Amino acid sequence: MRLLLLLLVVFAGVAETGTPAAAEDYPWCSEFADGAGANCGFTTYEQCMATARGSGGYCARNVMYSPPVAAARSRHPRRNHRSQKK
Repeated sequence: MRLLLLLLVVFAGVAETGTPAAAEDYPWCSEFADGAGANCGFTTYEQCMATARGSGGYCARNVMYSPPVAAARSRHPRRNHRSQKK
């Protein structure tokens, strides 16, 4: 029984820390005033400041953020299908 409980705790810990990079893939970070760390989960400055004001901290751009790549353009440009006057 103890082994089963230990395995569940270990599995829960691994599942919790599965993708740490995904948590930092937003453009704004809230830096906490007490030095407790940062939360880089904000898409706008205003959203970040709403959290930072409550802790006395500030917001800064996330230097690890890389914006999503735009969809690749089609190899065939769109054609204008307007009727042409002769």
